[in-house]
Amino acid sequence: MARDDPKPQHARPAGADPSSDAEEPSYAERARTLVHLGRVGALSTISQRHASWPFGSVMPYGLDERGGPTFLVSTMAMHTQNLTGDPRASLLVMESAAAEDPLGAGRVTLMGRVARTPDERIESVREGYLARHPNSSYWVDFSDFAFFELYFVGGFGVMGWVEAEDYRDAKPDPLADAAQGILEHMNADHVDAMRLLARGITGIEAEDVRMTAVDRLGFHLRLKTEEGMEGIRIPFSREAHSAQETRAILVEMVRAQREEI
Repeated sequence: MARDDPKPQHARPAGADPSSDAEEPSYAERARTLVHLGRVGALSTISQRHASWPFGSVMPYGLDERGGPTFLVSTMAMHTQNLTGDPRASLLVMESAAAEDPLGAGRVTLMGRVARTPDERIESVREGYLARHPNSSYWVDFSDFAFFELYFVGGFGVMGWVEAEDYRDAKPDPLADAAQGILEHMNADHVDAMRLLARGITGIEAEDVRMTAVDRLGFHLRLKTEEGMEGIRIPFSREAHSAQETRAILVEMVRAQREEI
């Protein structure tokens, strides 16, 4: 099993060359962020009715304090019966952009064994699950429903493999919940500023530009140039921990580029 990238360093200054391996969150951090933002995945179990065949189910999930998926399932459901016979399973989670470009969207497959939640953990698991799926309160107390959890044994694949412990130790990106708003704001109101950053930092003259992703260390731009489409990553001048801090950093970076003109 391949190991994860080393822990990311701090972001480069505004004038850094993003072509020289601009720092990004580790695989573990990116996976934790994607799973944090998601609510539903595809659970694959080993069929008991058709021996050794994989069986896929749409599966809403909660998260425990270390990012482990939790499930509220009917004991009569086919996937629950499969897990009773063979606890091995995987949960595929894809980012919401998958509808636009499913092969270009981020995805993560969590692998492990699924077991019923121990009595001493039910209260905390229940609270976390209902916070993400409040409608489940209508059937959470039905006698044929129970909480189960996926316990990691291997890791998950995101352009490579990450050990389960690295995943548990990682934290979701601090901009995760604000990222969509940042993207919408920048793409609606600050295209010229992004073109300026792209030109000043990478030397690429873009006819149009769109911010496609943002995290605590930087952001990705999709550029439309005379030669075609191109994607670049630009590091922040320092780490961002909130939407407000992100705005301040971008303002500083744009101001710095304008002063160099």
